[in-house]
Amino acid sequence: MTWTLLPKTPESGQPARSSVDHSGTGVGFSWDAARAELAGLPDGGLNIAFEAVDRWVAAGWGERTALRWLGKNGERREFSYADLARLSNRFANLLERLGVGRGDRVCILTGRIPELYITALGALKAGAVFCPLFSAFGPEPVRVRLVKSQARVLITTTLLYERKVRMQRNQLPDLRHILLTDGGDETGILSFQTLLAAEAEDRDPPTTRPDDRALLHFTSGTTGTPKGAIHVHDAVAAHRLTGRLALDLRPGDVYWCTADPGWVTGVSYGIVAPLANGVTLVVDESEFDARRWYSILEQEKVNVWYTAPTAIRMLMKAGTAARQGHNLDALRFMASIGEPLNPEAVLWSQDMLGQPFHDTWWQTETGAIMIANLPGLTIRPGSMGRPLPGIEAAIVRRRHGGGVDLLEPGLEGELALRVGWPSQFRDYLGDADRYRQCFVGDWYLSGDLARCDADGYFWFVGRADDVIKTAGHLIGPFEVESALLEHPAVAEVGMIGKPDEFAGQIVKAFVALKPGHEPGDALRKELLGFARTRLGPAVAPRELEFMADLPKTRSGKIMRRLLRARELGLPLGDLSTLEGEAAED
Repeated sequence: MTWTLLPKTPESGQPARSSVDHSGTGVGFSWDAARAELAGLPDGGLNIAFEAVDRWVAAGWGERTALRWLGKNGERREFSYADLARLSNRFANLLERLGVGRGDRVCILTGRIPELYITALGALKAGAVFCPLFSAFGPEPVRVRLVKSQARVLITTTLLYERKVRMQRNQLPDLRHILLTDGGDETGILSFQTLLAAEAEDRDPPTTRPDDRALLHFTSGTTGTPKGAIHVHDAVAAHRLTGRLALDLRPGDVYWCTADPGWVTGVSYGIVAPLANGVTLVVDESEFDARRWYSILEQEKVNVWYTAPTAIRMLMKAGTAARQGHNLDALRFMASIGEPLNPEAVLWSQDMLGQPFHDTWWQTETGAIMIANLPGLTIRPGSMGRPLPGIEAAIVRRRHGGGVDLLEPGLEGELALRVGWPSQFRDYLGDADRYRQCFVGDWYLSGDLARCDADGYFWFVGRADDVIKTAGHLIGPFEVESALLEHPAVAEVGMIGKPDEFAGQIVKAFVALKPGHEPGDALRKELLGFARTRLGPAVAPRELEFMADLPKTRSGKIMRRLLRARELGLPLGDLSTLEGEAAED
């Protein structure tokens, strides 16, 4: 089947549905055609916020619900596309009155509250750069990012300001204004609500260009300080298109992305992609609760659900009781992001929810989904899927002295993408050398180890820093963890390399059990034998330790570096800093 982009229908401004080439070849595809689907601005201008909300108002869809917010204490608020257009206009006007200019950074440190979405859209309209911060960070990660971004404005809550900002306010010389969403009006501390209410809701269209800076996302590296990846307004072409192709978003859908908006997924697919596709976005302020999640899926009649493998495993751990009694007939498509999706989770979702989760792969630096199990594509459990149209992916090996060699199917190497997609990051803030090191020739090198099979499916092996070498074998955590998760007693697994005098390193697994199972020597031996049978003696764990709960970041990822520190008896330091270093995307 060929893949073709169709023009907008004049009556609604909504593009017709595309025909998707699930072969992954992208026959007939061009990014120029994807850009032609956007509304655009006069004289070749482009603005993410305009594409997300104002275009729908102009098309007569202003009263359609854009954002449905569910508060943790039972509150419920709805915002139409016209509401978001007006409120974001007010905030853009406010920023200009505060002296915020084009390219200035506007940071926000909150949970999932409506003010976050207003801030994001308003900052983009004003030509500022929007930078979300993870609300579970401790004071030091917050300070590092505010300093590195040279933020001019910070929007936060009273509680987060008192706990994480006030004591180090004098270490933030570039920060001119702090706006509190639930207070303010003291010296140097302003009220978001009071100032917003005083601004006009009318505004001329934005004047930003496709290559103007728009988004700043901090992401951890294996060494050094956090990297600030910069994206431009042109990224909206990829956000919109991949939302439709990889997540099957259709105008009028009800869509729920559970990712925290402090990370790139919570912005690219928690704000931009869904709104740019004309859907109703469900936002839940609360943290994970299995029964609440099933209730939201049922009561809000969610059509498309994008969540994380960690959350899926927590639902698996909760068992059938939480699922019972909930009608999920509205749910059409489910996908996952954040870490590799274990095969067991795919099989569980098919059995428990009547359909499989579709894994996707991308990074902060790519800005949008690059590889996915597309709707209609045969899922191979454990695979990342195949590249989207317009994306050329390959497995490569770096040459000494420069260049890369493309590897044959079945061989493990580094996952690389040929440059040129619209959401490709354009720089690391203040670190051009680090940015250049990500590229060799026309290839972006992801730092992820993977392999590609003969049919073009990609399989994740691990991050370069998570892969261990034991007796000459390279072993990634995903393979080992997936095997142990198939055992009916296992809820969660984390794998590390433990120093060994003879092998260099041996594989050690940390295991949390499901309710009804007790740790003991007999079960330890059973699990080690179980893994050895599935993985072989060269790959299977040599040691296994039970833990009540594995250490995880607030975004849900298992902190392997904390497990390594624990194993080696090293000081763990500030947990919030470790969270900040480990909790990407």
